[in-house]
Amino acid sequence: MNWTIVPAIDFHSHAARWQRLHAASPASPLLAVDFVKPLLDVFGTGRELLAWHGREDDTDAMTIVTPGRPGVWNTFQPAQAPVGLWLQRADGAADCLLAGLLAALPGPALMLGLTQCDPMLMARPAGAHSFDYIRTARITLLGTFAEYWNARGKNLRNNLKKQRARLRQDGIATRLDIVRAPDLMAGAVADYGRLETGGWKAAEGTAVAADNDQGRFYRALLEGFARRGAARVYRYWFDGPDGPRLAAMDLCVEGGGCIVILKTAYDETLGPQLSPALLMREEATRGLFDEGRFERIEFYGRVMEWHTRWTDEIRTMYHLNGYRWPLLGRLHALAARRNESHDGVSVAPPGPAAAATGS
Repeated sequence: MNWTIVPAIDFHSHAARWQRLHAASPASPLLAVDFVKPLLDVFGTGRELLAWHGREDDTDAMTIVTPGRPGVWNTFQPAQAPVGLWLQRADGAADCLLAGLLAALPGPALMLGLTQCDPMLMARPAGAHSFDYIRTARITLLGTFAEYWNARGKNLRNNLKKQRARLRQDGIATRLDIVRAPDLMAGAVADYGRLETGGWKAAEGTAVAADNDQGRFYRALLEGFARRGAARVYRYWFDGPDGPRLAAMDLCVEGGGCIVILKTAYDETLGPQLSPALLMREEATRGLFDEGRFERIEFYGRVMEWHTRWTDEIRTMYHLNGYRWPLLGRLHALAARRNESHDGVSVAPPGPAAAATGS
C-alpha cells in the first residue's frame, strides 16, 4: 500500500472512496462527505491536497492537508470543523502512517500536524508526539430522561423551573419546533443568522448571516444532511401577548449513533433572568431520550461551566504531530521541553493549534 495525492479541488471525483472509508470507520457525521464537501467549497483556498493510503479500491486512511510554514503541513482545519479531517479504519494507527505521507507530499515536507483529534474516533497513540487540545463534553442517552434529569444538580433544575413559572405568569408559552426538510434549511439558517447578528458575535464579526461564508456553509451542510434525513434545526419560541418571538436555536447533524450540536444562538435581548438556550436544551434533550434513536449527544467545542451542569462526561481532544524522520521528532520534543523549562509553563510542541469551535 502507498499514498496517492491529488488536488483537493477534485474531492467530488473521489467522494465515493471517502464515503466507503467513512462507512468502515467510526462514522462521525463530522467526517461525512456532506460535511467535508461544503467545508472545502466555502473555505478552501485551492492549496489543499487530498491524500489516501491504499491499493486500488482498498483504502485504509484518507485526509485533506494544507501547507503551513516551510516544511510543515497540517490537516485542513477551518474553525467550523470540530474535528480534523483525518479518516481511517477503526483498527488503524495514525502515527504509523504519517512518515509515509510526509515522504509523498511535495516539497521538503518535514512535519505534519493532525489537528483536533477525538479519542472516541481515533485512540490517542501511546508515547507518540501528541498534546492536549481542549476538553469537550457529551451526554450518553442511557435510561430515561427522568433518571438523567434527577441526576443533575438541584440548582439547575430549580432555576429552569422558576424561569418557566415566570414565563407562565407573564402569559408566555414556550414552543419547540424541529426543522428537517431540505427546502426549509435556507430559511432556518437565515433565522439563525438574525439571532447571532443581534448579539455579541456581530460586534466581533463572527456571526452567521445568510449572505456570508458561514451562512452559505451551514445552509449547504444542512441541506445535504437533510436530503438523507440526518439534519435537524431546533427553533425555540416564546408565544406571548405580542405574538411569537424566536428565543433560541440549535443547528445539528446526525450520524454514527450521535447527534452533534454544531451551533447555538439565543436572543440576548431577553435579559439575564432568562436562559432560553438552556430551556430549549431541556426540552430537546427530553425529546432525544424519548426518541431512543441515538446513543449520545455531542457538544464539541471547549467545555464551559454550563456543560458541567448538564454532564460529567468530559474527554480531552488532542493534536498529533508526525515527522519525516524519528530524529526530527526527538529534536522537536527536546526544543519544547526547553521552552517549558525557560518559561515555567507547559508549552506544547509548535504546531497547528487551531481555534476551538463551538457556540
